[in-house]
Formats: sequence, C-alpha cells, structure tokens
Amino acid sequence: MMIVENTAKLTPAEVEDYRTRGYHPRVRALEPQAASGLCKKFLSYVDQNEAELQKLLPRQKLGFFIETHLFLTWVYGLVSHPRVLDAVESVLGPDIMVWNSHWFPKFPGDGAYVSWHQDAAYWGLTPANVTTAWIALSESTTENGCMRVIPESHRASLPQRETYAPDNMLSRGQEIAVDVDEAQAVEMPLHPGEFSLHHIGIVHGSGPNQSQFPRIGIAVRYISPDVVQSSSQRDLIVLVRGEDKYGHFDLAEPPQKDSAYGESAAHRDAMERKVRNQVTGRQ
Repeated sequence: MMIVENTAKLTPAEVEDYRTRGYHPRVRALEPQAASGLCKKFLSYVDQNEAELQKLLPRQKLGFFIETHLFLTWVYGLVSHPRVLDAVESVLGPDIMVWNSHWFPKFPGDGAYVSWHQDAAYWGLTPANVTTAWIALSESTTENGCMRVIPESHRASLPQRETYAPDNMLSRGQEIAVDVDEAQAVEMPLHPGEFSLHHIGIVHGSGPNQSQFPRIGIAVRYISPDVVQSSSQRDLIVLVRGEDKYGHFDLAEPPQKDSAYGESAAHRDAMERKVRNQVTGRQ
C-alpha cells in the first residue's frame, strides 16, 4: 500500500513555477485504493440518477454535478482534504474557501468535451486569488480526455464567445474567440488520487473520451476571503481552512449526512444563486 506523506505543501520553487506557468501538474492526495472507493461512490450517485441524466445533454447535467459537497459528506471530505488544502494554501494563503465544486465525468462514447476557455472571463471574481484543484478519482489520460493547459496564458485576458454547443460541458459553451496555438498545449494526466492546480486565468480545456474507460474527476475552485464577486447575488460557499475576515460571501455549513439529489436546502439555494450568477450569465 502506498503511504502518503503528511503534507502536500509546495516548495518555494514550485510556488514560483506555479505563478510563472499558471499551473502545478501533479500532487498526491489519496492512496489509489481510497480514490477507487470514492470513484465507486460517485458512479453509484450517477446510477441513482441515470434515468434523468439520460434525457440531458452534457451541459444540461450541471445540476447533478455542481456543489455536491453541500449534500454529500464524502464529497465534502474530498474538497476539504488536508493534503489538497496544504497545496492550495501554498498559493492562496492560510484562509481558504470552496467557491464551487464541479464534477467532470466523461464516459466512453458520450462525446463530452471542454472547449479552450479562461475561467476568469466569466466567473466575476477579483482579485485573481483563485485556484482550481482538479482531483482525479480514475485514471485521467490523453486517450480519455485529460485536461490540457497553455502555459503562461494566465497573463492575458482573451476574448470569449458563447456557443451552447451540445457536447460542450461548460454551462454556455464558452470558448476563446481567437485561435489557440495547440502546439503549446501541455497535457495534465493524473493517476487516481492525484490532483493538479491551475490559475483562474489560464487557458485550458479537454477533448472527448476516446477510450473504453470512464474519466472521473472533480474540479474544486478555491478562493481566499479577500476575493469579491461582481454579481449582485452573493454565492453560498464553505470556509474550509482559517477564517473569513471580509464577509464577501454567504457561508454554508458542511453537510452532516448524505442526502439524495434535490433534498438539500443548502444545495438548492447554492444552485439557484449559481444559475443566476453564472449559468445564465445574468449579473
């Protein structure tokens, strides 16, 4: 059995590299066996809602895959895992909030992909003290559509457009409106239990799953409490380390038990705010 060290804090050199390139490629959070167990929990959650999910296009399934840390205790345990937070603290500081969590499952043959985009273009969060931990619960490979990034692209804001392409997993099919030099792209493969970090401004995306195996991972968006949201509706978020010294967001309590989809008042509240602020694009 692989033994995971107590801390996952980045070294000063790794932090500097993150700030320069806009990403950090690979950190281990969980032992493979533990990751496999959580992957089975996620697949069970999907199976429980399979009849409803089959009726929806990839981007229409957002409600099932966003903010599940608010009603599933095992997801909250993942987004608040000490090793994930140690790495996040290295780039954001000691006070950490989960602004959003979003599962990105790609099943064989479903055609789902994520277009090249910059999160900073439509999240409405400033300053850019925001990082995403992409946590893999299955193998994430070139063949099954691992994430790709364009190094140092977080230094410039690029024009974006909304396509509403049916297989695009983003809420409005957002994509960069200028050509992206894919020759510069760096793939971010991960083994089960590993995660990467990427800056809110980096250009990133991923292709469809062309393998016979599912790609299961969750993107957890962390912010420091000084971040301010431009939308009029305050998002509902969770403080996972340190303290909130600013009060720019409304805070939710961690779930005390697992609930079925649609039963959690906190999740419904959070989703209504997200739909208003992000999915529909209204501010």
